[in-house]
Amino acid sequence: MSLNIYGQQLDSRFLIGSALYPSPHVMKQAILASGSQVVTLSLKRQNPNEQSGQQIWQYLQEVVTEVNGHLLPNTAGCKTAKEAVTLAKMSREIFKTDWLKLEVIGDDYNLQPDPIELLSAAEQLIADGFKVLPYCTDDLVLCQRLYDLGCQVIMPWASPIGTGKGLMNPYNLETIRLRLPEATLILDAGIGKPSDACLAMEMGYDGVLLNSAVALADNPVLMAKAFSQALLAGEQGYLAGIMQQRQTAHPSTPTLDTPFWHQNS
Repeated sequence: MSLNIYGQQLDSRFLIGSALYPSPHVMKQAILASGSQVVTLSLKRQNPNEQSGQQIWQYLQEVVTEVNGHLLPNTAGCKTAKEAVTLAKMSREIFKTDWLKLEVIGDDYNLQPDPIELLSAAEQLIADGFKVLPYCTDDLVLCQRLYDLGCQVIMPWASPIGTGKGLMNPYNLETIRLRLPEATLILDAGIGKPSDACLAMEMGYDGVLLNSAVALADNPVLMAKAFSQALLAGEQGYLAGIMQQRQTAHPSTPTLDTPFWHQNS
C-alpha cells in the first residue's frame, strides 16, 4: 500500500535524511538502496551563499529526481517560532516546495521540541499555505493539538535525536495511533536498528523517518536496504493481523477434538 503525504501517493514508507554520511557518493547510494522517495535536508546547517552549500543542494535535487521523489526541507536548529517561520519561507523560495519538516527545539541537552513554540509555528505556517510535518515528542495531547491545527502528518519521536535508543515509550506511541486513526503518523528520531522500524510498522504507523542509523552504520548502503526490508516486514505483519498475546501456554498441535483423516485398509 502507498503512503499518503498531503495527497501525494508514495511507493515507499521510508523517509531518509541526507546528513552525516562519509561522502556524497555514499549518501546517494544509500538513498537509492533505501527506496525512499522523500529526502530531508537542513537549510540552517548550510549557507546558501557558499558554493559548497549550493553544490550539495543541487546534488540532492538530482538524487531526488532520479527516484521520482520529494525534498523535505527542515528547520533543524531553530529555537523559536519566529526563527522557524522565517527559515521555512526561505526554504520554500529556494527549493520550490511547500513541504516542511517543522522542528523547534526547546532543550539543547536532548533536543526535545518546544511544544508551545512548535504549535505557534505550525499555526502560522499552515495559514501561509505550508504542508507541515511537525517533529514532536510522544505526547498525545500535543499530537492532537497539531492535528487539530491542520497538520495531516504528525511525526512523534521514538527517542531523542541521534541516540539510537529505539522506541522508549511503546505505550505512548500505540496510544497516539489509537487516538488519531485518520492522521498519517511517521515515527521520527531515535531509531537505531531495523527491528525498531519494524516494530513501529507493526503498531500501525504509516512510515519511519531516520538519518543517523543509516549514515553512521559501518555500511550505510547495506543498512539502508535492511531498513527498507524491515519496514516492509512490519507493514505486512500489521496488515496480516498479529495474534493476541496469552498469559498461559497453548499447544500448537492440540489433539482433543481435532479431526483426523483415516484411510481404511
